[in-house]
Amino acid sequence: MKRHEARKKALQALYQIDITEHNVEEALHSVVEEGESPDGYLHDLVCGVIENRAQIDEWLEAHLEKWKLTRVGVVERNALRIGAYELKYSTEVPANVAMNEAIEVAKTFGDEQSGKFVNGVLSKLKRSLDNE
Repeated sequence: MKRHEARKKALQALYQIDITEHNVEEALHSVVEEGESPDGYLHDLVCGVIENRAQIDEWLEAHLEKWKLTRVGVVERNALRIGAYELKYSTEVPANVAMNEAIEVAKTFGDEQSGKFVNGVLSKLKRSLDNE
């Protein structure tokens, strides 16, 4: 599975975890084809976001203007989490790629403003991380 596809499936799994009582494994298996198992990158991405969610949410909240993360749509919130995770924790993915992929995933599953919103928040987060 290509990484772009893994990110789309990761958003779907994280969405399920956010709105249902599914655990990580249930959510992962629900987004892959029957008889298929989640590939390594998909698994690592979802588990990495979940394991670091408190810190990721704190960073995101600090970069939202006049918003609480709980008010952000589920699609956008999880696209932001994926982007933030890759920006901070992934040594394999360049920052611009992580941001572009999060924006594209948000556009795919969100509305016409989702990509702009995700871009704005992740741009602020990236500048903040660059200054650490």
